[in-house]
Amino acid sequence: MYAEPGQVRRILTELGDTWAVVGLSANRSRAAWGVAEVLQRFGKRIVPVHPSAETVHGEQGYPSLADVPFPVDVVDVFVNSRLAGPVADEAVSTGARAVWFQLGVVDEAAYDRTRAAGLAMVMDRCPAIEIPRLGG
Repeated sequence: MYAEPGQVRRILTELGDTWAVVGLSANRSRAAWGVAEVLQRFGKRIVPVHPSAETVHGEQGYPSLADVPFPVDVVDVFVNSRLAGPVADEAVSTGARAVWFQLGVVDEAAYDRTRAAGLAMVMDRCPAIEIPRLGG
């Protein structure tokens, strides 16, 4: 289990509504596209972060977290596990409040570094699965 008790709920409901979705492109067949849509329905502003910097779900994309010109609350990571650690480190350096590694994205050292830096962190979970579990 890569989340302290209550961490999932806290990230989804308390830590802010601007979510950078790293790995999000306009490719509708990718999981990031559908999860970003769910986040928007839940009231989150999504910020696509992908080298192609495409506009997705009506939101301007950026090639990296460092290129986003406004604060991001949560960094949702859809990249391969071997690339996820540097994204988590960038989330720390850009002032995010939380990092969320998607299902299948696991980097225990990055999890420990991110938590040690004071950020909330969830790993190997999906917000589109967790949102319905929040209940009323």
